[in-house]
Amino acid sequence: MSGPQCCENPPSLSSSCGNGKVEEIGGLKCYVVGSPDSKLAVLLVSDIYGYEAPNLRKLADKISAVGFCVVVPDFLHGDPYDPENAARPLPEWLKDHGTDKATEDAKPVIEALKGKGVSAIGAVGFCWGAKVVVKLSKGPYLQAAVLAHPSFVAVEDIKEVKAHTSILGAEIDKMSPPELVKQFGEILAAKAPEVNSFVKIFPRVAHGWTVRYKVEDNAAAKAADEAHQDMIDWFTKYLK
Repeated sequence: MSGPQCCENPPSLSSSCGNGKVEEIGGLKCYVVGSPDSKLAVLLVSDIYGYEAPNLRKLADKISAVGFCVVVPDFLHGDPYDPENAARPLPEWLKDHGTDKATEDAKPVIEALKGKGVSAIGAVGFCWGAKVVVKLSKGPYLQAAVLAHPSFVAVEDIKEVKAHTSILGAEIDKMSPPELVKQFGEILAAKAPEVNSFVKIFPRVAHGWTVRYKVEDNAAAKAADEAHQDMIDWFTKYLK
């Protein structure tokens, strides 16, 4: 069961932030930023707080600045988790937002991008979204994947991964503690050279830090920036 760390530091949602625009792709509303002519696309799969989170959209803008078309689909269908709604605690909310459904919802988005001429696709999954990215990585949908402080990801999932995979873990993480992340890394390392991997555990940060950091916290923002650059480097290397 998901713990309190999944809910910490909720963002102030704002659909007006970011340099991109919202459009429909593959039947889902998506925040889209970057060159529409790019042959390389990156999907960002949000955590439980959804695709309008300002830090998530700022990250989409940052990744797009190096040449990728970045797409952030609304896999939560306008229903992000609301920590203020005591009548619908996280376990109840999760019943309505299974990662199996989100994985299926992602496939038409990917097909639509391919139909526009995209030749290689990567994805980053944050917390809840990491499970979705892992499931997509088991099939032919992604060439490169990043799992940022994953939730609900099991050893058996990692054994089936086929995309080049980077895992960015947190030192303070009950959902995927460093020991589990290291185990994921050992499994991935055994898949080389067919599947290349990179595993990094960031010190002094907690679950969710890459997108739920406080902007005014310089140390937190610096750690998030480092993780963002690792993501960009991974996609630059493996999306061709």
